Amino acid sequence: MIPEQQSHVVATIENIPAESITASPTVLQRIRNIFNRELFLSLALGQVLSLLICGISLTSKYLADDFQANTPVFQSFLNYILLFLVYTTTLAVRQGEENLLVILKRRWWKYMILSLVDIEANYLVIKAYQYTTLTSVQLLDCFVIPVVLLLSWFFLLVRYKAVHFIGIGVCLLGIGCMVGADVLAGRQQGLGEHKLLGDLLVLGGATLYGISNVCEEFIVKNLSRVEFLGMIGLFGSFFSGIQLAIMEHKELLRVPWDWQIGLLYIGFSACMFGLYSFMPVVIKRTSATAVNLSLLTADLYSLFCGLFLFHFKFSGLYLLSFFTIIMGLILYTSSSTYVAQDPRVYKQFRNSSGPTTDAPATGPLEPSVTYTSLGQETEEEPRIRVV
Repeated sequence: MIPEQQSHVVATIENIPAESITASPTVLQRIRNIFNRELFLSLALGQVLSLLICGISLTSKYLADDFQANTPVFQSFLNYILLFLVYTTTLAVRQGEENLLVILKRRWWKYMILSLVDIEANYLVIKAYQYTTLTSVQLLDCFVIPVVLLLSWFFLLVRYKAVHFIGIGVCLLGIGCMVGADVLAGRQQGLGEHKLLGDLLVLGGATLYGISNVCEEFIVKNLSRVEFLGMIGLFGSFFSGIQLAIMEHKELLRVPWDWQIGLLYIGFSACMFGLYSFMPVVIKRTSATAVNLSLLTADLYSLFCGLFLFHFKFSGLYLLSFFTIIMGLILYTSSSTYVAQDPRVYKQFRNSSGPTTDAPATGPLEPSVTYTSLGQETEEEPRIRVV
């Protein structure tokens, strides 16, 4: 090399900042931080919930199509009875603040309203299949995602970053691919005479699902998973039993009962009970928004099973839709969300009876708690004070 060129290269290297030389290891480290064990575990837990919903869909389809057993209220009633037997009785034998009577004295009316919301959410979406197409249900059911986002923003004080909205958009793009595959395959079954009514039922059910999921996230992260399921089982079995006696008692008498129908009801109840029992675990680990994004793959699992059970026509768009949704989930969970206020300050303002005063600082401030899509972590920034 010519001495003049060599000196020019050395001068150029010396002028490069040290951060630029170590940029590649930093990027690799960030990739390793994103694609870690926590990410894959959270994705796997979300897909378990999707598989449970797939089992619920398949057993419901067999009951409705092969045995003409249209009993959505009775099917939900069986699930609430199981929740009552397992979780409500657990609360009844506990002592202290987690006892059933203590919880009823303090928050009975809140759980009563939440149970009614949960019951009617299940009923409206299942009822919508009688009036509108499967494609419309798949599209409009995604309305639960903006509902959860808004409620989490205003009531849970969750704040999102641009990457979260990009991830949600990619997931919805995957749903678009799935609906496109349904249209190409001619899967427009379920079209009734009142399609607008069916679409409104789906939107109403999705809104109620969003309210239920956000309330569930608050309860399992601040109170107890067993308390949530026990109170849902108590009030859910009571009110769904009343609705069953009023709306479906004649339909139950027309069901041609035999061992096959019995097994289908058992399978449906097992999947529904597993979904209700396992979902609070996943929500506590992630968030209501992340769980609803994971559940977008449930329809795809049902379609894959339908290829063998109901001889659905296959389309490569189904696979594209699945991987698009998974990529959207990875994008969403790649960055943490955060709360607008320190949760301890927020609770202090809610629970205190008089004016609050700031205690004198006797030491360094602790880092604030940050709720992420994968769990909890600490921030390096100082926490936000409420003036």
